[in-house]
Amino acid sequence: MRSLPLPLALTARLTPVVVLACAGWALTSGSDATPTAKDKETPQTENQSASDPSAPSSTAVSKTYTAAPAPCGSLAKKTITSLVPGAKTAGKEIPSTDTDKRRTCSWNALKGFDYRWLDVSFEIMASDAAAEKSYKARTEEKSGGGAVPGLGDTAYSVVNLTTEDKQETREGVVLVRAANALVAITYNGSDFESKSAPSTEEINKGAIKAAKEAVAALEDGRSKES
Repeated sequence: MRSLPLPLALTARLTPVVVLACAGWALTSGSDATPTAKDKETPQTENQSASDPSAPSSTAVSKTYTAAPAPCGSLAKKTITSLVPGAKTAGKEIPSTDTDKRRTCSWNALKGFDYRWLDVSFEIMASDAAAEKSYKARTEEKSGGGAVPGLGDTAYSVVNLTTEDKQETREGVVLVRAANALVAITYNGSDFESKSAPSTEEINKGAIKAAKEAVAALEDGRSKES
């Protein structure tokens, strides 16, 4: 059987890493029966702090999700075997510098001449507003898609076809925002015998199916059972 090189588009992945930072402060006070000159300085009141825009805020941001779930356990085994025939259902988790904030799992396999690749990624952000901002930026980068109703707080799906060395690859991306979390699905495929790609409907439905299960796993806070 002839050698079947994979398209370059399928052999490299860039997993962005989101670095989150937070600031804290210390409040000090003192009392003395015979105050020194330093002690006699007028302390800043709470109202003064509130009126100073440079003063840190003591209001903590409430977050619905504080950690990303295990991505390789977020989909049912039957879903994996259906979307990526021949793949090991255990999947392969991509290394992350902060597994509490971002985790990604990948499955890929070549069965006969059909190739499929599936990524499931969870990203936990500092607030709903931060997640919404990131969601808008990412969906604007991938224009041409449409909304997916009934999934998370808001969801978007887009499918694109690329051709390299006469080999077609069709890729679907579904991005979901659920409170302060983002769930991203990437699903693509190629036929190396015919050099064609799966239909838009097949790729889009597969990506949305994976997204629904991943969001359910996020909401449940546990891995899906097969």
